[in-house]
Amino acid sequence: MSEPRETELKLDVEASDLARLREHPLLAGDWTETELISVYYDTPDGRLREAGYTLRVRRDGDRHVQTVKARGPAAAGLFDRPEWEGAIAGPHPEPAAFAGTPLADILDGADGLAPLYTSSVTRSLRRLADTGPAGSRIEVALDRGRISTPDDRVSPISEIELELSGGTPAALFDLARTLGADVPLRLGVLSKFERGEALVRDRLGRAAKAEPVALEPGMSAAAAFQAVAYACLRQMRLNETILLAGRDVEALHQLRVSLRRLRSAFSLFGAVIEDRRMPAIKAELKRLSEPFGHARNLDVYLGKTLPRERERRPDEGGLLILERHLETEREAAHAVVRGVLESREWRDFLLDLVAWIEAGPWLGPDNPNAALRDGPARAFATEELERRRRQVKKRGRHLAALDPEERHRVRIAAKKLRYGAEFFAALYAGKDGTKKVAKKAVKRHAAFVEALADLQDHLGDLNDIATAHTLAQDLARGAPEGAVFAAGLATADTEARTGHLLSEAAKAHEALIDVRPFWR
Repeated sequence: MSEPRETELKLDVEASDLARLREHPLLAGDWTETELISVYYDTPDGRLREAGYTLRVRRDGDRHVQTVKARGPAAAGLFDRPEWEGAIAGPHPEPAAFAGTPLADILDGADGLAPLYTSSVTRSLRRLADTGPAGSRIEVALDRGRISTPDDRVSPISEIELELSGGTPAALFDLARTLGADVPLRLGVLSKFERGEALVRDRLGRAAKAEPVALEPGMSAAAAFQAVAYACLRQMRLNETILLAGRDVEALHQLRVSLRRLRSAFSLFGAVIEDRRMPAIKAELKRLSEPFGHARNLDVYLGKTLPRERERRPDEGGLLILERHLETEREAAHAVVRGVLESREWRDFLLDLVAWIEAGPWLGPDNPNAALRDGPARAFATEELERRRRQVKKRGRHLAALDPEERHRVRIAAKKLRYGAEFFAALYAGKDGTKKVAKKAVKRHAAFVEALADLQDHLGDLNDIATAHTLAQDLARGAPEGAVFAAGLATADTEARTGHLLSEAAKAHEALIDVRPFWR
């Protein structure tokens, strides 16, 4: 018997815009409003979280419903996951209702379960029939409320959920695009469970690093790409939320990392996902995200290059003039970043991107590489990692003698290889499933990534020097004379490190080639 599933598109919306959504022509009609109180449970040692499941008991009027959900891979907006639910007699979990769910094996009963947090939501519900492709049926829920912990920590909830009750997921995106033309909507990447967990762990509002991608050896290359792409978009949205609230150097860095990872995924999976729309999507992603690079370069210069120069030349007054000038430049650059993130163009692009990932032409029967797309992810990953390693090996020969442009190509090749190694890690967790083999596989993967990271670090330092040189050249146009002079000194001082860094990078390249690839 197949698992019961829900397919849901979650979108974040400002609380002040929820009333506008209720009045939208597509949603006009009778709404049902209910007060939902949901309490989420786990054992003190986090057994359910560790196993990848959530348990909640929701009070809906006089009814109590117990729900078990599989958390599934990191998602961006679209949630498609196993779900088991049923009515129970009271407000506390009922062990008898675990029958037929994974919790029956994970728990010996309800003993030891304790409430983690409570979601209190006013839900406005509207059911749409015969909408979108093939007369799809969609349940629209507008949620307004908060999540609270026993120690009085609170996080607001303001979101719209579009749940497919019949038809194709394309209908969800069509409706979201139409609603988003009138009301700003953003992809939602945190379920209420994840929001509550982040609140308990004090992670809300903190810059989000990349998370491991949940891949399984038996999945197809297409499914692997979707999981990777959703993980990248999830990291992007978490950091986007922080940047919309104010300037944050680390959040901008992590947002750029997420977009670089996504662009690398396009490159790594190129043969799988190529279709008539892919070139335009890649070009648009690059165009929209270009302003982020300038802001990040200024962050690095002001946060790393300039402090080092100040230590070397504490009496150089021009460095203060340079700092003040670049701070003004940085404020303007971050304002441009915020403008992009606030634009409808950016929101619409991300929604269209998720729709393409989920149901683009590349998934259709006309894909000339359908056999590769539908083939095993592990076989695809092995071939791709091998190819990328050969690129790094070839391009990095005689690295110390390469010019900056050639070194840049090595850095890009190494970056894509590293992202590929991180994306595909779970596919090589041990062939026979024993702890001994799994532990060995983890060690081999860690050794390879460590060697690759060492090469990237040295090439990254060399790239920072090149970026500093470019910034200094740009300062010659309109910057105060003292700032230009100080930037010239900084450039000369950083250039003096180039020889040493080149030597270290060459050694790191040799060390990487000597490390046994974890996928063999």
